[in-house]
Amino acid sequence: MGIDSLIGGTIWDAYSQKVQNLMNNPRNMGEITEEQAKAMGAKLIVADFGAESCGDAVRLYWAVDPKTDKILDAKFKSFGCGTAIASSDTMVELCKGKTVDEAVKITNIDVERAMRDDPDTPAVPPQKMHCSVLAYDVIKKAAAQYKGIDMESFEDDIIVCECARVSLSTLREVIRLNDLTTVEQITDYTKAGAFCKSCIKPGGHEEKDIYLVDLLEEYQKEKMAKNANSMATGGAVAFADMTVVQKLKAVDRVIDDNVRQMLIMDGGDMEILDIKENGSHIDIYIRYLGACSGCASANTGTLFAIEGILREKLDENIRVIPV
Repeated sequence: MGIDSLIGGTIWDAYSQKVQNLMNNPRNMGEITEEQAKAMGAKLIVADFGAESCGDAVRLYWAVDPKTDKILDAKFKSFGCGTAIASSDTMVELCKGKTVDEAVKITNIDVERAMRDDPDTPAVPPQKMHCSVLAYDVIKKAAAQYKGIDMESFEDDIIVCECARVSLSTLREVIRLNDLTTVEQITDYTKAGAFCKSCIKPGGHEEKDIYLVDLLEEYQKEKMAKNANSMATGGAVAFADMTVVQKLKAVDRVIDDNVRQMLIMDGGDMEILDIKENGSHIDIYIRYLGACSGCASANTGTLFAIEGILREKLDENIRVIPV
């Protein structure tokens, strides 16, 4: 019985055409023998990896040039569902021609995106995203065998979202830098929680040590502690100690209160593009809009006035840089 007859039309529509084609006609299924590897002057690597959560498994074959570490050829055998076959085939295709170190950087997101028919439509339904994670993990297993190290050496952080391979440190940094308050915002920024949703809160099909809701609660407690400390000391957070988002909001407030109306009266405006620390300076990158973009004083008098106000109101180390 073919795959077409096993999957109903509604479910079938959740898979991209590329995935459907690869389920039935994988390009790289097979094996590489020791004799074939030797004929290429290559070292044969055979790695097996299985997922306890679904029972799928994949065997990956690499023929690696020991002089350049380049993967000359790759094949796979998959023991699982059609999505596992399609994901494994795509993973193998992405490995070919890369060095082992380059192949390790291939993520499950790369695999899933390579299977899409168009950039904005997921290739598989969320509950099948774990199949591309399986492909990602077997790469690490093969690379570890080739290098003679433990595969955990390639993972230096706790992975909170297995589907999107988003680490704990990345999530904490993104939440703090962007002052995120909802799971939906985290998903928009990182893709964590977009697929099987087990990482969002307890009760999903996989139990986690830490969930996205825990990280949001952790961040809110940190903010409350900082605010309480600020009130106790009788002062506000210094501009230099703010997050990037807080700095942007502070700069916008000063511009709105002191600068923007004058620019608008002359037919112009400005926008804040970025804020970066540069040694002892805090560089604020702006772009002039409307009449200001062609004004002769945009890089002299107007610029000096904007910079002077921001230095007075926020921090004396501010530099304003038009781009």
